[in-house]
Amino acid sequence: MKKGEIYEGIIEKVDYPNRGYMTAEETRVLVKNAIPGQKIRCRILKKKNGRAEGQLMEVLNPSPLEKRPPLCSIFPDCGGCMYQTMEYADQLALKERQIHELLAPFMEDEKVWEGIIGSPSEFRFRNKMEFSFGNAWKDGPLTLGLHKKNSTYDVLTADDCILVHEDMNRILSCVLDFFTELHTPFYHKMQHTGYLRHLLLRRGSTTGEILVHLVTTSQLDMDLEPLKDRILELPLAGKIVGILHIINDSMSDTVQSDETRILYGRDYFYEKLLGMTFRVSTFSFFQPNSRAAELLYRKVQEYIGDTKNQIVFDLYSGTGTIAQIAAPVARKVIGIEIVEEAVKQAKQNAQINGLKNCDFRAGDVLKMLDEIEEKPDMIILDPPRDGIHPKALPKILRHQVEHIVYISCKATSLVRDLPAFLEAGYQIRKACCLDQFCQGVHVESIALLQRMSNTRSKEFTLDVDMEDYHRIKSEGR
Repeated sequence: MKKGEIYEGIIEKVDYPNRGYMTAEETRVLVKNAIPGQKIRCRILKKKNGRAEGQLMEVLNPSPLEKRPPLCSIFPDCGGCMYQTMEYADQLALKERQIHELLAPFMEDEKVWEGIIGSPSEFRFRNKMEFSFGNAWKDGPLTLGLHKKNSTYDVLTADDCILVHEDMNRILSCVLDFFTELHTPFYHKMQHTGYLRHLLLRRGSTTGEILVHLVTTSQLDMDLEPLKDRILELPLAGKIVGILHIINDSMSDTVQSDETRILYGRDYFYEKLLGMTFRVSTFSFFQPNSRAAELLYRKVQEYIGDTKNQIVFDLYSGTGTIAQIAAPVARKVIGIEIVEEAVKQAKQNAQINGLKNCDFRAGDVLKMLDEIEEKPDMIILDPPRDGIHPKALPKILRHQVEHIVYISCKATSLVRDLPAFLEAGYQIRKACCLDQFCQGVHVESIALLQRMSNTRSKEFTLDVDMEDYHRIKSEGR
């Protein structure tokens, strides 16, 4: 087996998040973006130490799990929906098996595993989507949508996306038609020329309020009033509350702002969760599936339990959603978040909801834990995808709180962090997962950790994403 060679095989298993495996020439080959049971053709990318990695080229025969036809026009070329040809019950079963296998070595009693919680809505659930301008092939017509799978440059128009409300699809089509008529150039990342970069849409699932953001460079001075008027004339189920023009001249392909101009309305919308109102602005982090987020927060409330007269630390608190849900049953909640805009938003939301026992502070958790004088009785952790900074873990553990609730959007990061908690005397008392990303590969994990003793020594068999391990080690973290 050599690099560049082509092999065919059956995907035997898919581990979290999208790591499929097939066997060729008695070698286990990792092939991402496949479904168990598919017969595929792949190209070998590399082979080392008896293991190989391949790139999926073609699905020769569908999996027995693929029981329904594609639900949008750009599947499977778009990388956004891996599992849309699977029935939702089968998607949930696959995700539960993946997370359970990762956490099982750390659970002393199988009874602590509570399974998976599905999303209330399988389709039209996303309250935020970033679409890119580009073309589907070199010198092709203007497109607006999502990147083609395994491609940095090719963009497929996603005007019938099943993940977002129809309002978003209508706005996308309107914007694409407008700039197609004017032959407006999109931004070419290699040449750093062009005007159109992204269309960012946010829509409150419970309120129907919509924010529209057009992201461009400053290379053209266009009159966007006609576009604003055309968008406002659209027949929508929801209500547009703001249209913004974001100017971004950075080299990075991420949505960020050098300058933001409000073309219409305001720069925020409202969303409601569990009877509370949250003000969400352009760059505020908010759970992407509002209905599923309510189930997530109910589970967190259950794991938190009775916190009367207790001080709760909400680390990596974002816009303070979890902190505010914990606040009614706590003496005080202190939220720590590195993004200052998110902290500002959290304070505003606490005022909107009449909560006076929330204290949100801007700063890095690693540093802020040394500065806070209060001592927590409970800690809630909801870190970003890469998990807790290794140097912050000892500072969290030194508080020796009885209960810690760990919410993870990347289970392999949770698995990487768990040995430190268990070594410090904690046990997993309850654990489950929750699907916020129907049709996709990601899933939330939730674990309630209870401190049982001061020290603990035990051997564990780990299933860790080694790419993450080597990356973090190389960064010296």
